[in-house]
Amino acid sequence: MSARDLIVLGTAGAVPTKTRNQNGYLLRWDGHGLLFDPGEGTQRQMTHAGVSATDLTWICVTHFHGDHCLGVPGVVQRIARDGVRHEVTAVFPASGAVYWRRLRYAASFHDTGVIRELPVSGESMVLDTGDAPFTLTARRLDHFVESYGYRLEEPDGVTMLPAELAARGVRGPLVRRLQEDGAVTGPDGRTVTLEECSVRRPGQKVAFVMDTRLCPAVHELAADADMLIIESTFLDEDLRLAEERSHLTAGQAGAVAAAAGVRHLVLTHFSERYGPEDEERFRGQAAESFQGEITLVHDLDRIPVPRRRTVPLNR
Repeated sequence: MSARDLIVLGTAGAVPTKTRNQNGYLLRWDGHGLLFDPGEGTQRQMTHAGVSATDLTWICVTHFHGDHCLGVPGVVQRIARDGVRHEVTAVFPASGAVYWRRLRYAASFHDTGVIRELPVSGESMVLDTGDAPFTLTARRLDHFVESYGYRLEEPDGVTMLPAELAARGVRGPLVRRLQEDGAVTGPDGRTVTLEECSVRRPGQKVAFVMDTRLCPAVHELAADADMLIIESTFLDEDLRLAEERSHLTAGQAGAVAAAAGVRHLVLTHFSERYGPEDEERFRGQAAESFQGEITLVHDLDRIPVPRRRTVPLNR
């Protein structure tokens, strides 16, 4: 299986700092590359991270504030310059289509036509992912401008248990038939069921939540996610400011992750008002509610998606 990991290209809020570039998050998934919110400087950050335009198959923009989209022109033109041959799907709020067009054609270049535009609208929309090994859902968040969060899910599967198969004499072509039909007749004449010889493998889920106040969509996106990448722009003592500016605090992000049953919480999108000395306070405030793994990300971090879970098939 190809890599499943998050490559962090930028972690600042509205204003970049000496140590944090503006937003940019590349989720690599079985040969697909989903680039979320390419802020200013993303093309150069990709070079630092050792990834290229040919790694991209999706560009997903949550909304059209500059720190989430001003890197689009460079990325689009790099796709053309590097001769990317495969289709790259661009997802963005339909209400901001005029901004998308301005960004896509911000300067003169030879457009190779590989970018497929897929505007999103409404409260929730399941996107056309073709033959990709996942589904992608967009849900509308609560921000000053129309903004969407994204949720990637793979289908559930099963993991066969070799010891159970061997104990029942099921081997070779019988294993495939068992997987396809759910039951087979074993060599001794007894019926062997799929439930006896396998465990359910829940499909992995990753949620991406940027600029928003708390709203039902945040919880829906995060539900049972293996990894939640979420803004934590402010510390809890600045809750009033966060609400005024339609953002979340670290404590709110932790509470969302705890309520949703998230496995790995990734905090990002930090206001420039805070310095490196404040980083552990973000982690600590999130940890007041969430007891799972927390990563407070820095530019160029690489974070693996947690390993799959398995549960009994009949659950």
